[in-house]
Amino acid sequence: MSTRLVLIAALLACTGLSTSALAQDAPPAGAPQAKRTILDQHDQSGVPGTQIILGMAEVPAGGAVGWHTHDGDESGYVLKGNLVLKTRGKPDQVLKAGDHFFNPRGAVHSLAAAPGTDGGTALSTWIVDKGKPLAEPVK
Repeated sequence: MSTRLVLIAALLACTGLSTSALAQDAPPAGAPQAKRTILDQHDQSGVPGTQIILGMAEVPAGGAVGWHTHDGDESGYVLKGNLVLKTRGKPDQVLKAGDHFFNPRGAVHSLAAAPGTDGGTALSTWIVDKGKPLAEPVK
């Protein structure tokens, strides 16, 4: 199976909002689903075994990306709207268009629409271990 198919399968698994993946702060049944789109990916030059991935998460009102981790770092920027970055062990980070965020390797986190808003869109770059799923759901 190609790396691209493995990556797509991992993203689909990660964006599913099952109650096990969102043991806390789970949106109600039937809540809108977040949509992830991979825009680009490349092997990182000069660093064997790593790749750089660029992608977007569109989080509608009431939606969330389930709790997950990455085998690498994520640097993100909110393109539009209002979001909340939840990182286990840290206070929630309320984000608006123009704000940026960072998730270090292994940080358990989730991205949700800020309550009472239309949600938002974030653009992220991940530098991750090649051959591993972009995201691993966490229960």
